Amino acid sequence: MKILTIRGRNLASLEGEFVLDFTREPLFSAGIYAITGPTGSGKSTILDALCLALFGRSPRQVAARESGVELPDGENGSVAPGDPRTILRKGSAAGYAAAAFIGLDGQPWESEWTVRRARNRPSGNLQDYTLRLTNLTTRLPFAGTKTETLREIERVIGLNYEQFTRSVLLAQGDFTAFLKAARDDKASLLEKITGTEIYSRISVSVFMKSREAEAALKE
Repeated sequence: MKILTIRGRNLASLEGEFVLDFTREPLFSAGIYAITGPTGSGKSTILDALCLALFGRSPRQVAARESGVELPDGENGSVAPGDPRTILRKGSAAGYAAAAFIGLDGQPWESEWTVRRARNRPSGNLQDYTLRLTNLTTRLPFAGTKTETLREIERVIGLNYEQFTRSVLLAQGDFTAFLKAARDDKASLLEKITGTEIYSRISVSVFMKSREAEAALKE
C-alpha cells in the first residue's frame, strides 16, 4: 500500500477543506518529514482522517469509549464518547475524510468516510456515516454494503484495522503493545507488511513433501 493523498473537511480543529498530496512537491521528494504545531492545531486529526477513511474508526475515538455514558448531541439526540462521528467539527453540518492509495493489486483507489447532520443543519442530530471505495482508474465505486466495503478495503491494502494501527499508524502506546504481542500475531503482521508470507507457504510445502518422502521410504 502506498498513500497518495489524505483529504478531509470539518474534522475536529481543522475547519473547511484540507489536502495532503504526497504526489506533489515538497512531500513527493521528502524522505522523512514531521507533523508539528501547537496543541490543538490538528496534527492528530490528520492521522485520524487517514484511519477513518480506511476503516471508519480511529485510535483516538476507540480510546475514548466509556460504557454507560452518552453525550447530548443535536436537538434531542445523544452520542457515545467513542463514536467516530464526534470528530465532526462543532457548528458543522457535514464532513468527510478520504484517502487515495495504491493497493496491493497495483490499482489506485480512494476510500471515503462521510458524516452529516439531519437536514444538513449544524443543529441536526448526527446521521449514520457512509463508507465508499472507488477505483480511480475506472471511476467505478465498489458495490456492496458497509461491511462488504470494509472487507474489500482490507483486501486491497492487505491489512485490517488492528494490523494497520500496529504497523502503519502507531498511536501512543501501541508500539509497546506490538512488542508484547504473541509471537504468532507478530509473525503474521510482519509477513504482511514485508511481503514475506511466501516463505511461510514454502515452509509448509517443504514440510509436506518431507513427510510424504519419509512415508514413502518407510513403505
